Amino acid sequence: MVSGNRADGGPDLDTQDGQEEGPVLDTSVAHPARVYDYWLGGKDNYAADRSAAEAIIAVRPAIVRDIRANRDFMRRAAAFLAAAGVRQFLDIGTGIPTQPNLHEVVQDIAPDARIVYADNDPVVLAHARALLVSTPEGETSYIHADLRDPDLILQEAARTLDFAQPTAVMLVSILQLIRDEEDPYGIVARLMSRVARGSYLVLSHPASDIHGELVAESARRYNESVVTPVTLRDFGQVARFFDGLELVDPGIVQCHRWHPRPGISVNEYEVAGWGAAGRKL
Repeated sequence: MVSGNRADGGPDLDTQDGQEEGPVLDTSVAHPARVYDYWLGGKDNYAADRSAAEAIIAVRPAIVRDIRANRDFMRRAAAFLAAAGVRQFLDIGTGIPTQPNLHEVVQDIAPDARIVYADNDPVVLAHARALLVSTPEGETSYIHADLRDPDLILQEAARTLDFAQPTAVMLVSILQLIRDEEDPYGIVARLMSRVARGSYLVLSHPASDIHGELVAESARRYNESVVTPVTLRDFGQVARFFDGLELVDPGIVQCHRWHPRPGISVNEYEVAGWGAAGRKL
């Protein structure tokens, strides 16, 4: 883990326990975080990532709009919860930093907020300093870890977060990378079992039941070239992640329709992704 409340930019990070070598970066195979970065208009991607991203755009040009709608969902949800009094955020599957990052959104509302980011892409690790620039009152930290190991994430996150206090667990466009046989529902349940009452789960997920055939074909092409394949899920399967939680209005909706920004029309098009927030009672 790398942590701190003041850090400058740069690609190099210190490691724990005197280790000098970080995770190996393989640029020959497309990686989800870097493909996502390309769709967002970023520059932290390689030829394999761009090739995979363009293959999807060729059959589904709306993927770029959908991905950007998903990113904006994260920002709106984070702002909504910060305004509601949540002061701790655990963002798993952070992705390559984009402006504004989650901590910037949250700490603009609540300067004393604490944020922990977690991701398993070496490129995200290389840019983690951009995620560590906190307000003096708050704190941010970064964990290089995989969602498939929730206990490690919880253990390391506890260095920054107090799980006796309400925490927002952010799983934005990440659970599709967990296959059914890897028990995604058990992973989410484990994470939520450790946070206090009054905590929230914020989740978005690519939908198999919106523009079904087109989305299925784009997923097939994606899975041909990306190191971690995606598993699409429908409304009912996404709803299962919120078992035992109280859904925040308007419930599970296409992510661009969850508390849209004032004056933004959201009924003229469909986004193939479900989004919601649920409160632990």
